[in-house]
Amino acid sequence: MNSHATAESTKRYADRFNGVAAAGHFREVQSLALSSLGIGTYLGQPDDKTDGGYVASVIAAVENGINVIDTAINYRFQRSERSIGSALKQLTKNGFSREEFVLCTKGGYLSPDGSMPSEPNEYFYREYIQPGIFKPEEIVQGSHCMTPRFLENQLGRSLRNLGVDSIDVYYLHNPETQLTEVSRPDFMERVRDAFIYLESAAAAGKIQFYGMATWNGFRQEATARESLQLGELEQLARDIAGDKHRFRFVQLPFNLGMTEALTLGSQRIADESKTVMEAASELGITLIASASLLQGQVARNLPPFVAQALGLQTDAERALQFVRSSPGITTALVGMSHPEHVQANARLVGIPPATVDEFTKLFNRESA
Repeated sequence: MNSHATAESTKRYADRFNGVAAAGHFREVQSLALSSLGIGTYLGQPDDKTDGGYVASVIAAVENGINVIDTAINYRFQRSERSIGSALKQLTKNGFSREEFVLCTKGGYLSPDGSMPSEPNEYFYREYIQPGIFKPEEIVQGSHCMTPRFLENQLGRSLRNLGVDSIDVYYLHNPETQLTEVSRPDFMERVRDAFIYLESAAAAGKIQFYGMATWNGFRQEATARESLQLGELEQLARDIAGDKHRFRFVQLPFNLGMTEALTLGSQRIADESKTVMEAASELGITLIASASLLQGQVARNLPPFVAQALGLQTDAERALQFVRSSPGITTALVGMSHPEHVQANARLVGIPPATVDEFTKLFNRESA
């Protein structure tokens, strides 16, 4: 399947929903139109039933105004990527084009192929160490690697799994994991090597942008061992490729229970403390929220004042509304493996994001 998301085609996708999508649902970033909700594909068993659920859910998402599709090579042992690939084939038959979707995946974790092998160590030795794709000392916590040769291998597999020749956003997956075992100077060298490779992959047309999909990296105080500084990382990319660098996306958890991206001044930009949202805005980096419902934990039993501030019908809708209405978030990802969940969440496509007044009132009350 040729090409990648384009400005013209993502705008055409948004125009399909004129009169259906509310103002503010589609946001223009990096010259692309992204929906304020995106479909995630993390959870579920590595079986045929879950595969079918994700195929149907991705199709339903795209048909209901959601054009951001997120996955990772290790999700369900590569099966989530393949499910998306199957959905994309069906969508092109249904009149959509590849260029209308913003397709995102991640590399960094070792992943079996389709199912857990009976002898995992033997599998990884045969598949990766023997061919020289990585050395044992390049693995952290027995599961994480981000050397250029490994990333090249993983990107190639992801392209085949997805059935495309270009990925729009390719994330280093939880790179802060490396900091549990390597020094910060060594970590920055590893990131530099990874960025050099990813810039070359962008120049070759295999990816359009790259970034980091993190869990702890941007949710901790600056002094924490696993903390990341967005300004330092952006400067690395700038040193490699100048103003035209392709390090333009960061994915991080953000939800009603994890608000650090909005509240924690852990970033230093020009000797000033900033939140990640502020730092990303200054640096031209797009923020994508993962765990918008925290695997359902913030989708029920919310305090009454949340409903008073945001209205809407369900706590799940209110939780998603909070995330997608936050001033620094472009897209709120939510895992959806059942089409009925897609239909329920897609109701927000036709509802405007919360106003600044509504959002501020909610947050002031929540933090009081």
